[in-house]
Amino acid sequence: MIVEKITNKKKVLIGFAGPKLDKKTSEWRPTIEVVNLKEIKFDRVELLYGNRRTKNFTLSLREEVESLHPGIKVNTHLVKIGDPWDFEKVYEGLKEFSINYDFKPDKEEYYIHTTTGTHVVQICLYLFTSSRHFPGMLIQVIPTDDNKKASGKPYSVIDLELARYDLITALFHEEHQGNVEFLKDGIETKSPLYNKMIEELEYVSVRSKHPILLMGATGVGKSKLARRIFELKLGLGQFGKKTNFIAVNCATLRGDTVRSELFGHVKGSFTGATDKHDGHLKKADNGILFLDEIGELPLEVQADLLTALEEKSFLPVGSSDAVFSDFQLIAGTNKDLYRAVREGSFRQDLLARIDLWAYILPDLKSRPEDIEPNIDFELRGFSENKKFVQIRFEPKARKQFLTFSKQKAPWPGNFRDLKKAVIRMCTLSDKGRITEPVVNEEINRLNLSWKKLERGTAQDETAPVDMIRFRELDLFDQIQLEGVIKVCRQFSTAAEAGRALFSRSRSGKNDSDRLSKYLKRFELDWEQVKSL
Repeated sequence: MIVEKITNKKKVLIGFAGPKLDKKTSEWRPTIEVVNLKEIKFDRVELLYGNRRTKNFTLSLREEVESLHPGIKVNTHLVKIGDPWDFEKVYEGLKEFSINYDFKPDKEEYYIHTTTGTHVVQICLYLFTSSRHFPGMLIQVIPTDDNKKASGKPYSVIDLELARYDLITALFHEEHQGNVEFLKDGIETKSPLYNKMIEELEYVSVRSKHPILLMGATGVGKSKLARRIFELKLGLGQFGKKTNFIAVNCATLRGDTVRSELFGHVKGSFTGATDKHDGHLKKADNGILFLDEIGELPLEVQADLLTALEEKSFLPVGSSDAVFSDFQLIAGTNKDLYRAVREGSFRQDLLARIDLWAYILPDLKSRPEDIEPNIDFELRGFSENKKFVQIRFEPKARKQFLTFSKQKAPWPGNFRDLKKAVIRMCTLSDKGRITEPVVNEEINRLNLSWKKLERGTAQDETAPVDMIRFRELDLFDQIQLEGVIKVCRQFSTAAEAGRALFSRSRSGKNDSDRLSKYLKRFELDWEQVKSL
């Protein structure tokens, strides 16, 4: 039975007009019966019809419903199914409708009417609803005589036996698996954890326009996956012809230009603003905006972004007129945003808005079983791009590199490191064969570069200790000063660093001046700190 909920959402009925059951000479008319229900007050009806022969009947049924219930808006839709007993044609017609219809489950409640239509249509409506292509619940009205023997209510949820309809079930499974392979770029990954994550991400990508948060270390493939999500949705017809994938690395946005880059500006809004400029948010209208390293955004810009996400509008720099943009946000980060919230460098309300669908992409070292298929993928890519015959490892060389890759290599740059290694070995291969000497040379090159990286990281971490006489300070001051210097080195200006450091106690004070006075206590200034 339907569980009735008290909700402020608008109630929308979706169902086929039934030329046989709904005609005026019938004693029992399902579409009229369902809109007459006292228990459910519908705000809108989406009336479907399967071919042009039934168009006039559908239009007359629309007029009758609107005359009986003046407050109900009725829309009609041609769903091209041709033969209503052909499973594949009905499936394709409803699939096209599900893609093109603008479902808003956060604002509307959908009831899928299954009383009318052939048995095939009813089965397909059930499948599209249970798979969440139609994000609602099934409703079926019951004739008066049947109702007396049933629950006592004039409607119920339909419960159909689906075991005999393996063809349609297989179509759904094949479509899902094809989408999953697309997101994985055709790479036959074997990691159970990664494969399970991509399986779920496919469902989310197809069915949701809510923000997606991709977390993970540098080089795990966040940018690539975000673009594949866009291409998947584009291929399914979820975007119009004029749509874009806008990718922005927030770590490259600096100083006073951040707002202008994201939200745009009007002519004359600041020195150098000689023309109107559409920001990244506007360019992503009806598409996807990928904000990589979102944790690098200044706090005040985070607040503006939250407003844009919730209201789908924002103010360009220097403008008093709001600009509309309906984009889906995919955010990427290699930071722990939950920790950043605790430390005060990331807004809790923004994180709450963007982590509805949050995924941690595992690094290469934790996916040793996926190293080999990724190597083969890079080999194919190099051969296709350079128009070479397929380049292959000699058997012993392949075994040697796989053993090193799985057991000894730390892969700090993840798939970027692996890709570079394969490109170098392919370039140095002789007649399309990667030999043991080539592998040995590459292993030595990788180890040397990683050792340099380790030494550089160690030097970076100890630089404040080496260059400042920390031993002359109390331990409290040592810890505090080192933390301040680390924050300063993340920003290009003292004002930005000051805003991050004093975000909770600003009270209109000059952030850069406060920072300058603090550093002066230790005989330091901004330029010295940046050079450490």
